[in-house]
Amino acid sequence: MKQFKQFDIVSDNSDHYFAKINFTIFGKKKACFTNENSRVHKKIMQEREILKNNLPESIYVRVYEERIDLLRVFIVGDARTPYHDGLFFFDFAFPSNYPKSPPKAYYHAHRLYLNPNLSLDGRVHLKNVEKLWNPSSSTILQVLSSLQLVLNEKPYYNDRFLDIFNDINEEVSFNEEASKYYNNIVFLLSCKTMLCLLRKPPRNFEDFVYEHFCCRASFILQACNAYIEGCARVGYYNNDGSHSSSSTIEEFEALMCKLYPDLKAALTENAASIIKSVSPIEAVFIKFAADGLDQSHRTNNEDLRPSNLDVTGCLCIFGLVLLLISTIFLFIFMPHDKNTECLFLLSRGMRMFPRNYCYEQLKNI
Repeated sequence: MKQFKQFDIVSDNSDHYFAKINFTIFGKKKACFTNENSRVHKKIMQEREILKNNLPESIYVRVYEERIDLLRVFIVGDARTPYHDGLFFFDFAFPSNYPKSPPKAYYHAHRLYLNPNLSLDGRVHLKNVEKLWNPSSSTILQVLSSLQLVLNEKPYYNDRFLDIFNDINEEVSFNEEASKYYNNIVFLLSCKTMLCLLRKPPRNFEDFVYEHFCCRASFILQACNAYIEGCARVGYYNNDGSHSSSSTIEEFEALMCKLYPDLKAALTENAASIIKSVSPIEAVFIKFAADGLDQSHRTNNEDLRPSNLDVTGCLCIFGLVLLLISTIFLFIFMPHDKNTECLFLLSRGMRMFPRNYCYEQLKNI
């Protein structure tokens, strides 16, 4: 397998989300990005040097020869998180008044909701960046480090509304249980993201996507089996047997069993194609890394009948709107001493909404 650089300069930006911005009305690139003496140009080139020499181990960056205002990033999911072994891609664009304003960001979500900070439509919500951006000291590297932190062990607690609910009535046991449910959802959606990437990897990262999933295929499939069988809690699987057991949620088990055959087929096909394309010596090492593919346990592939996502999704959204209207109504018309208690009861239902909506997404895979 060839060495994949953490930082590199590439030419093809055709599939970049922001490829069509930062042009004048005449279709030319804005002068601040082409004039080497402009403050914006100098600042961006300084940022490139910072990225080149200081990237964390699991972050990879590609910048463009002809478009200094664009860059593409992917983050490898850390071990001991529900994002382990996943790849998560982001596109960035520097604004024409950079660094006065922070860079724009877009997450390639594949219409999958797997983090409170990452929307289905690709919007990225980083509270610390949005509020604490300092033109004189903030950098794009700090933004990337913040993104890495939101892909953490317990993403449920990233929810911006949890602080409000916890101030009303701190219920640790409920939050911990909800966090476990949320991790199950996240891992399933992360596996779905793997399938999307194998089918259509982002440009300039094709080789890394294929080779990463070739080498990690065995571990990913073993982890899936361990989570299905309740041998390990999601995010905590170790192939040395040191993980602790955990009870399996029936709904998670059924959905994982449904996704598993497609995931195994995609990973196996990818590994086979990689081995054919390399030298015999490299093939030995790759085959050894992916050797567990054929030895992974077979799972029960139940024929589940997915509910209609469009109808259910609309009902869920209608229910959420109704909860919000009810909350406003309570504050206006109910006595003040009962407002807090009623709001807390409503908040419990609202906090479970993302979990239920995401499960409906998974039923359609």
